[in-house]
Amino acid sequence: MEHLKKAPKAYRNNKFLNSPAGRTIRILTEYQEPYERLKKYDINDTIVFFGSARLLPMHEAKKNVADIKKKLHTIKNTKSKDYIENRKLLGFAERDLEMAQYYEDTEELAYRLTKWSMGLKKGNKFVVCSGGGPGIMEAANRGAHKAKGLSIGLNISLPFEQFPNRYITPNLNFEFHYFFMRKFWFAYLAKALVIMPGGFGTLDELMEILTLVQTEKLKKKMTILIYGKKFWDKVINIEALAEYRVISPSDSKLIKFADSVDEAFDYLKKELGKSYVKK
Repeated sequence: MEHLKKAPKAYRNNKFLNSPAGRTIRILTEYQEPYERLKKYDINDTIVFFGSARLLPMHEAKKNVADIKKKLHTIKNTKSKDYIENRKLLGFAERDLEMAQYYEDTEELAYRLTKWSMGLKKGNKFVVCSGGGPGIMEAANRGAHKAKGLSIGLNISLPFEQFPNRYITPNLNFEFHYFFMRKFWFAYLAKALVIMPGGFGTLDELMEILTLVQTEKLKKKMTILIYGKKFWDKVINIEALAEYRVISPSDSKLIKFADSVDEAFDYLKKELGKSYVKK
């Protein structure tokens, strides 16, 4: 008598694991698998950098401006569609060049923080962590890599923009499906948050952490530094929120603005030193 072919074990049944019924298991793995890897490297404290995936390194931004200007010089008809389109592209490229300074500052700040952390008694006490993609995320991981320290990338599967940058420590490169599990790992180990200029994602991450701190759902001391007051004053108005009484005036003290790497580094080192560095 012929026997039926053996059914796959449940934990090897990909059809089930990828079905709606397997969602709770998938969520649990996005908690447990990162937990085991982070524990292996004895990582308990991170400095998280948030910011735009679209910002370019200075050299790339300068090259883009130079390339477009060179092309414009070759177009004789200044009223042509090609000339008008390239003038528009030049405006975008020049704005990208202006914003590229934030990439450079992020790299330098992450470098300094990593060097300082590695000099602490326990070594690698505060590990730089980013969303793992390009732009500001790449700059943060790049700075830590330059300092020869560990750096974490908490990536998310998206249809565009998001791919792991090459400066993440390979064994600390994570890929998430669920945004809320990724956010959990940002918040759970973070002792400080650095907010560089960014878009919807950066605003979402900032406001979620601010809400957790304001409502005391995060019991630990969380230092929140917002970098680039010129940019952020156009985007958010904390004073107006207090003026209209939708937040308390004291809530504005939950954040600190900084406009230079020196200022940001000194503040973060002081705050982290007070709360988390054993003498």
